[in-house]
Amino acid sequence: MRALVVVALLAILALIFTVVALVRDTQSDAGLGAGCQKGWPEADVTLREPAEVKIKVLNGTDQVGLASKISDDFRNRKFQVEETGDAAKSDNIAVLRYGPKGVGSAHLLRAYFLNNAAAEYDPERADATVDIILGSAFQQLATTTEVNQSLGDLGAPVAPPDTCPVQEE
Repeated sequence: MRALVVVALLAILALIFTVVALVRDTQSDAGLGAGCQKGWPEADVTLREPAEVKIKVLNGTDQVGLASKISDDFRNRKFQVEETGDAAKSDNIAVLRYGPKGVGSAHLLRAYFLNNAAAEYDPERADATVDIILGSAFQQLATTTEVNQSLGDLGAPVAPPDTCPVQEE
């Protein structure tokens, strides 16, 4: 009889502990971002597959045909190349320009430049396309192995300041 009373008492204590833990859960707004304000744009922080990523490849160098050549490389890697062209000269390896809907896509593209591409976030941009401006320091895209290692080093995509992170499915 005593054993039954002890087991019942333990079960009641476990139930009370569980209810208290659920009521005091501080992770109920996980993923919303600290200080997420009403009216801030929603940043899509989903890490995309290359086939889901739309890009524009722009040549910011004096090298003729670089944007077309690199566009072909991106197409071979299953990216959706929307446009190629020229841009203002850049001394960077690359510059990635994107808006709230392109955060996850830009994160993936950073790995193709081994996290050496400059990021230019525009909160007013409405589309998910990422502009890639190749600079004079650009030499080549990373290999598949290098991209995977770089993605591991980069971790998960993070919402830019003054945005609310969301994960699209």
